[in-house]
Amino acid sequence: MKAVVVGAGITGLATAARLRELDWDVTLVEKAPGPRAQGYMIDFFGPGYEAARRAGLEPRLTELAGNVEEVAYFDRAGRRRAGIAYESFKEGIDGDLLSIMRPDLELALRETAGVEPRYGLGIAGIDNGPDGVTATFTDGSRVEADLLVGADGIHSRTRELVFGTGFIRPLGLHTAAFIFDDPQVRETVGPRFALTDSVDREMGFYGLRDGRVAVFTVHRTDSLDIPADPRPTLRETYGDLGWIVPRALAALPAAEEIYYDLVAQVEMPSWHRDRVVVLGDAAYAVSLLAGQGASLGIAGAHLLAGALRAEPTVAGALTEFERRWMPVVTERQRRGRQGAEWFLPPSRGRLFARRMAIKAMAIPGINRMFSTALVGKSHEPVLGAADLTGGKAA
Repeated sequence: MKAVVVGAGITGLATAARLRELDWDVTLVEKAPGPRAQGYMIDFFGPGYEAARRAGLEPRLTELAGNVEEVAYFDRAGRRRAGIAYESFKEGIDGDLLSIMRPDLELALRETAGVEPRYGLGIAGIDNGPDGVTATFTDGSRVEADLLVGADGIHSRTRELVFGTGFIRPLGLHTAAFIFDDPQVRETVGPRFALTDSVDREMGFYGLRDGRVAVFTVHRTDSLDIPADPRPTLRETYGDLGWIVPRALAALPAAEEIYYDLVAQVEMPSWHRDRVVVLGDAAYAVSLLAGQGASLGIAGAHLLAGALRAEPTVAGALTEFERRWMPVVTERQRRGRQGAEWFLPPSRGRLFARRMAIKAMAIPGINRMFSTALVGKSHEPVLGAADLTGGKAA
């Protein structure tokens, strides 16, 4: 059997690796010229973590993970207003947790994928039918396959070619991420995830192993436009937040080194049509409000591969995959929208309420209640042993 996987990010790499384990011939293409250096720190937990562990990735991920001891919020004067130890959050989600940069998670997956991505090659056309699919790439080459997996992100070209447009649900937020070098800021941040205690906009900082500082931002806006150069927008939006924010803005890298995008979800009535299926953010972006985007991408890849091994036909496998996985991600999306005001308070009153809730999370039992309300249970039984081991019982 032959597959084309479009997109060599987290979901695409996990999908390629799983299909190779099932002895599929996999062509993996990525429109970017090489691995992306941009990206933000993610909390990696949930079903994707369990899948990564079963795949033998946990030691490498632990090696690449950051040292984050707590999440803490600071006001304009640099005063600590609230915080929670990471151990409390781990206990709250009742599972394992790593804080890792998205590019580092991709690196670990790329090292073990068993498929060399063909960079600088995008999808230009798809001839899809019940008996097979032909992919035409941007260099004019073509590949015939039994399955095409679109893992090309929230702005998926695969989704557009096969399903059309209109599936993106903007959440009224924009986000950015970049890395800069400032020893003073690095010392201030220390071994924690340090965020501004602010309304309608937020900037977060965390120190990297090489001594640099990674930054992520999120702010409310009704605009759907993505600036070609996000630096003026970032300076205007966050310039008066005080504390260490001015130093970060003064050290903004070149525009092409800054990740900037809408915060949005993808909602589709079906993820497959004939021999094409979309996966990860291309099918069901949950947004950074929900967390677990990377986890759900990896877990979805494992569940899809398990269905392809268990079902006698590709069509049956895609139907079964969708039946099992759609309720899970729909619930994660709902929780993400529900937790928007916690993630980014829209008023001083909501900001104060978050401070009080964070303090309460230090109480045993309360942390579990809040964590479950925000992100759901980490180890819901969505993946069985067969899904995680290529269809062979563990």
